[in-house]
Order: sequence, then C-alpha cells, then structure tokens
Amino acid sequence: MSEDKTKELMQDIEELKVLLTEAKRMRVKQLLQSSIKQLETELAACPKLEDLAQPIEKKTVIKPKCYDVQITNYAWDQSDGFVKLYVTLEGVHEILAENVTCNFTQRSVELVVKDLQSKNHILRLLKLMNPIQPKVSYYKIKTDKVVVFMKKEKSQSWSHLTSQEKKVKDKPEVKDDADPTSGLMDLMRQMYEDGDDEMKRTIAKAWTESREKGASGGGYDI
Repeated sequence: MSEDKTKELMQDIEELKVLLTEAKRMRVKQLLQSSIKQLETELAACPKLEDLAQPIEKKTVIKPKCYDVQITNYAWDQSDGFVKLYVTLEGVHEILAENVTCNFTQRSVELVVKDLQSKNHILRLLKLMNPIQPKVSYYKIKTDKVVVFMKKEKSQSWSHLTSQEKKVKDKPEVKDDADPTSGLMDLMRQMYEDGDDEMKRTIAKAWTESREKGASGGGYDI
C-alpha cells in the first residue's frame, strides 16, 4: 500500500481508541474493539513509514571493459612546415575531448583515443623520418576523424614517414641465386632493430622457436 493509506489506517485506529475510552455500553465497546483489531491486522500488512522513506537504491551500471587496438589505417601528407596524419575513426567527435590525447617527441608521435566503441585506439610511430618540434605540434578532432599536425624542425621534404619505411622500400631486390633464407633473416633483424618493444618480443619469440625446430631437425620456418 501507499504511504497515504498507511497513515490513514493509523489515524483511524487512534480515533477508534479514543471513542473506546468514551463508550459506555458494552456492545458499543465490543464493536469498537473488533474494528480496532481488524484495522491493526490490515496495518500490520502495510510497509512501515520508515521503510517507505528509504531512497530507492540505484543499480550499478557495469561498463564494458575496453581493449587496446593498434591503428594501422591512416594517411599522411606534408606542407613546407608540417607533416599531417589523417586518422579516420567513426564517432570520434562524439566522445569526451579528454579521451583523445597525442604525445610528441622529436622523433615519435603517439595518438590515443580512449573508450571509442569499447576500444582504445592507438597509433604509435617511432623513428620519424626527420625531427619535429614537439612543443608546436598539435592535433584537431573533426567529424569522424583526427588530424595530427607535426611541425617540421626544418623545412624539407620527407621522402617517407619513418626511417623504417625508407629502409624497407630501399632494400635491394634479392637475386635469383641468392639464399632466400638469408635475405629474410636480414629483414627480420632490421625489423627487430627498428621495431617497438612489442615487435621485438614477437620477433625474438619467432627466432627462438625457429632455432628449436632447427636443432630438432624440423627445419626453419623463417
């Protein structure tokens, strides 16, 4: 029952008790006592007023856990003063601005977009082709896109975005009579030297597994 109904029953009982003290005839007293007992039984089934006054407990909303994903799809171009990165992320303009951060060093940039469609999107570029000026580099959030502006230290044209890209593209072609395994191992060593910590761990694991297979006569996978 509602709070108003509970109060109404209590008031009826109190008034009947007052009438009972003033009643003279036995039959009237019995009728009043019967009515009081009936209303008290009904009142006992009602929630207490202090319970009705308790605030409704709010349900805890469990937010889905975000996981990290590496951004591999992006574009870039340049002007005399800046190298610009274009990162397309649907809905990025609708999340909190504080969820988007970009850290610059002289030779690296790291863009982090947190909690977008239950994911933390990360773009990390190491060993940029040429130095940049971190203090005057910046980024802008646009509709479904983040544009990163890296201020060049010198007004010069960049042939590649990173030195690793240049090494891979400038690598000479392997001759037909060359050992393909040797060339692949050289490429793996270069990727290890230029890669980040995660890349180094992956390559080190592959090398270890390859050596173990070679020692057991299973041949090399690399």
